[in-house]
Amino acid sequence: MKINFRKIDHLQILIPKGAEEKARDFYTGLLGLEEIEKPDSLKANGGVWFKIAGAELHLGIDPSQTFAKGMALQIGAEGLRKEHPAFEIEDLDEVKEFLKQNSVWLKDEVPISGRKRFSFFDPFGNRIELLEFD
Repeated sequence: MKINFRKIDHLQILIPKGAEEKARDFYTGLLGLEEIEKPDSLKANGGVWFKIAGAELHLGIDPSQTFAKGMALQIGAEGLRKEHPAFEIEDLDEVKEFLKQNSVWLKDEVPISGRKRFSFFDPFGNRIELLEFD
């Protein structure tokens, strides 16, 4: 049997417990994503959901971490997480400059023929790649 995949429905990344407001500030306030309401049956789990690129981005709670207001992200020499979603966007260079001006930590990616790309990290260390095809 061949599975007929139709589209990506959602991606989930993790944030610390208690970090929902900081996530809203970053994802809605800075990136301009629209928050969507979680189903009632999942609200007790915490986290926050957003619309993005015809799909959903779910920020789930990592029970091994807690968030303290004013917490600073610690970035090691090797960077942070390797797992990530990647989104094709328009005006990649302009978006990169906007994120840089807003003190978002950026990472240049290894070049791939036919596309420009870079990654950024949210306040919780989640890596998100943005790319634009030539």
